[in-house]
Amino acid sequence: MNSKPLCRKITFHSDGYLLSGTLHLPDADRPPVVIGSHGLLSSSESPKQQELAALCNRYGIAYFRFDHRGCGASQGYFPEVTSLKSRTADLRNAVDAVRRRPDLGQRIGLFGSSMGGATCLAAAREVAAEAVVIYAAPVRGGNIQRVRIQDDADGEMASLPDTFSLQFDVTEKLNGIHNILIFHGDADTVVPFADAREIHALTGEPKRLIALEKGDHRMSRKDHQQLFAREAAQWFASGLLR
Repeated sequence: MNSKPLCRKITFHSDGYLLSGTLHLPDADRPPVVIGSHGLLSSSESPKQQELAALCNRYGIAYFRFDHRGCGASQGYFPEVTSLKSRTADLRNAVDAVRRRPDLGQRIGLFGSSMGGATCLAAAREVAAEAVVIYAAPVRGGNIQRVRIQDDADGEMASLPDTFSLQFDVTEKLNGIHNILIFHGDADTVVPFADAREIHALTGEPKRLIALEKGDHRMSRKDHQQLFAREAAQWFASGLLR
């Protein structure tokens, strides 16, 4: 395996917005790809995604992390363009962008943190994801509103207009999703641990729920971060390299 994977800046369009991301390429012929969807107030620069990208590359799996519209280096004004519907469209268009590349394979995995986890759940069946890993994912939009006064799961802190609102429910999207690894802190005060149990109950085998003991929404403990990165990369390897 290549000890120095290539990183390339990639842009693509989603509903007229130019979105930006980074593709991490391993030394492998047409590798499968994991696509990462970041949290509500975050960007693709989250340390969680960068570490996961490095570990996936060691297995011979490519990783594409991108900024949703209104975030990071992508176009759009966050309060006006952010919804589960728009983020799901961004993720679908990211999948289309990587599948058009001749240097990448067609097998896709999805990773999402917090709001990004809900986005992955909403898109997984449509994009035929073969492996899914989520962290602190809300089933319903109301559960993520408290992020406005607390740290986002990707370690970012920002404020939202009082008029900003997210209303969604991904329950009906869960049936038919399989090969899913679910992480959630059992002390998460932003998205309740009950959401992880609900996701686990409604998705199909193979599936696994890893409860991070005394874990918060940010995954601030180093041992939790190490466990997450190791188990997530192994899950993608087992699901995408079969």
